[in-house]
Amino acid sequence: MIIRVTKEFDFETAHALDGYNGKCKDIHGHSYHLTVTVKGETIDDKADPKDGMVLDFKDLKHIIKTDIEPIFDHRLILRSDSRFKGIEKINERVRYVDYQPTCENMLIEIVQIFKKQLPADIQLCKASLRETANSYSEWLAEDN
Repeated sequence: MIIRVTKEFDFETAHALDGYNGKCKDIHGHSYHLTVTVKGETIDDKADPKDGMVLDFKDLKHIIKTDIEPIFDHRLILRSDSRFKGIEKINERVRYVDYQPTCENMLIEIVQIFKKQLPADIQLCKASLRETANSYSEWLAEDN
C-alpha cells in the first residue's frame, strides 16, 4: 500500500533581492515554514520495529537538520553578485548563491538537496516553502 508522509519544519532566513523594484531589494528576514511530503510503500515485516512505516519521521528530520537547515537557518542569503558583497566581513552567517534568493528558488534548491538524500524506494512528491503567513511556493513531483 502506498502512503504519503509529511513533516514540517521552521527556520529563520534573511535575504535581499538585488535589482528588484520594491522593499525586498534590501536585506530583510522571514520565518520560513517548510513542508515536505514523501510517498512509498509501508514496511510489511512484523519483526521490524518500523513495521507499518513508510519512512521514520526522524529520518526526514535528519535530512532537514543535516543538509538543509545548516545552509538556510539564521543565514543571510545573497546572490553571488550582490551589491552587499563584502558584508561577510562583519557578518559570518552570509551565504552567496548563484540564483536570486526568492522563495521559489530557495525551494528548488531544497528540493534538489532533499531528493538526493532520500532512500531509492521513497519519492518526494510535494514540498512547500512558506515565506509569510499568506505567501508560499509549492513544488509538486507531478509537475516536474
